[in-house]
Amino acid sequence: MGCKIVAVSDVEGAVYCSGGVDVDKLFLQKRETGSVAGTPGTEHISNDELLELDCDFLIPAAIDRVIHEGNAHRVKARVVVEAANHPLTPEADLILNDRGIPVIPDILVNAGGVIVSYFEWSQNLYQQHWPEERVNDELARYMTKAYQAVRETARQENITFREAAFLIAVGRVAHVSKLRGFI
Repeated sequence: MGCKIVAVSDVEGAVYCSGGVDVDKLFLQKRETGSVAGTPGTEHISNDELLELDCDFLIPAAIDRVIHEGNAHRVKARVVVEAANHPLTPEADLILNDRGIPVIPDILVNAGGVIVSYFEWSQNLYQQHWPEERVNDELARYMTKAYQAVRETARQENITFREAAFLIAVGRVAHVSKLRGFI
């Protein structure tokens, strides 16, 4: 998709290549050894060093609270995409916001799994089977719409992406609660 992956990590550490990690070699290394460490054409760095690399997108995707008050001021990414559940502490979130680094929140980024679970439930209910292409197309449509809503709300209200995602979510719950007569 035109992106260059410069670093990847796992529990054994991280690998880095400024020219871009060869993903095929990375997968082979992981399959053969159980770790990305030692991938040919890369240099070993620590997981902490990975978080501080100059990059367009930093995607913490496994462990919570890896970006915190002690290291948030050293993050050089232009955007942080939370693929893990709460990989930033609230203090780190404030620091990155103050530095002008947008954070795409976990509740938006991780919504894909919930959406596909809904697709599976719906297919089972109607005894249907969707080809993978349809699942991917539908998921892209839902995720794009959700991101656009969060982005637009953040812009209109002059708030962070996280605050916008929460505002939309709470608004939807309140709306449904009212429709069902709970409030």
